[in-house]
Order: sequence, then structure tokens, then C-alpha cells
Amino acid sequence: MRMHRRVPLPAPDPATPWRAAEFCVVDLETTGLDLRRDEVVSFGAVVVRHGRIPCGETLYRPVRPGRAISVAAMTVHGLRAADLEGAPPLGDVLGDLVERLTGRVLVAHAAWVERAFLDRALRPRGRRLHPMLIDTAALLRAAGLAERDTGREPHLESAARRLGLPVHTPHHALGDAFTTAQLLLALATRLERSSPRQRARPLTAGQLVAVSRHHGH
Repeated sequence: MRMHRRVPLPAPDPATPWRAAEFCVVDLETTGLDLRRDEVVSFGAVVVRHGRIPCGETLYRPVRPGRAISVAAMTVHGLRAADLEGAPPLGDVLGDLVERLTGRVLVAHAAWVERAFLDRALRPRGRRLHPMLIDTAALLRAAGLAERDTGREPHLESAARRLGLPVHTPHHALGDAFTTAQLLLALATRLERSSPRQRARPLTAGQLVAVSRHHGH
């Protein structure tokens, strides 16, 4: 059987200085963490443009899943089946998120979760995520603010507070996306200033992606 090649979503030129590039910071809440079977119950997206967060371009959507929410997941995000009865299925609102992702670098905290769920959701559309992806958990390790090889991802809220950043509505998809967006800006600035090589020229979006990949799990 012939396999159809999935087309990646458009992304910026890797050589673009990070302050001139655009990013889409995404957070998902799900029915659980089985990457093959669990489903999205809400998503939040925050655009970062020219080193700023335009608050008028945020996106939040609750989603009605096709399977039960695990007790463990419900304990974290607090969303019950009753809360999502009137919500649309993911396929009906995925286009809103694809629009935000198009032409931007995807950013997430502990991005293996978002990458797996979003890539699976995009498959029926013949699309896939672009390889340009930034994990703020990996940037924390690169900046020496989180330990490697612990088997655990650095805690989002703790990392934000350590850097003096506000924490927005923990375990709510849009709140966590906001916190992650601020973390991205703080860490990109910190990494740029700490590198002697970057003092003469700006850090690029592609270099941030490479740092993230190198320090990722």
C-alpha cells in the first residue's frame, strides 16, 4: 500500500534572530499520558512576536474527548466529563490551533507531550509538525537551572518563580501557555547573554531549537 507523505506546517527561517521570529507556545490538557490512546481535553496557545506577548492573540479551547478522563489527569487539570459535554471535538477546532502554529516555531514545556498529541491529531489532515520545536524544560537544563538525567522534567511553576516570573493559573491550558511563553523570553535572553559567541550577533531561532534538541530527553 502506498504511504502518503505528510506535509510539515510552515515555520520561520532558522537564521532569523529570535527576537524577529514568531513563536506559538502551546499547552495541552489530556485524558491521560498514553501517547497512543489518550486524547486532548483542552488547549491553550500564546503567540510570541518580536520578543513580546500580544495578549489579544491568545487562544483557548475546551475539547470533548472520545474516551474517559483518567482520575490522575482529572486530579491535575480539574476537567470532568460534565464540564466538556457542550465542547466541540478536537477535529472541529484544530484548525484554530493550526492557524496559530503556521509560520511559527512551536514551543512547549516538556514538549514530548504536545509533540506526540499534536502530531497524531494532524495525521488525518496529511500534516505534521515542523522539526523546529523548542522545549523550555530543555532550555532550563541548558541554562544550568535544572538537572539532567533525573528522570523528571523541571517543574514549570517552580522554574518561573525561580526566575521571578508570574505564574498564571497552574494546570489550566492557557495559564500554563502564558507561563511557558514568559519562561521562553527569560531563558532566550539569559542564554544569549551568557554566550561569548553571541555577544557580537543575536541568537537565532534555529540556534534555540538546536540548544533545545541537544538538552532534551
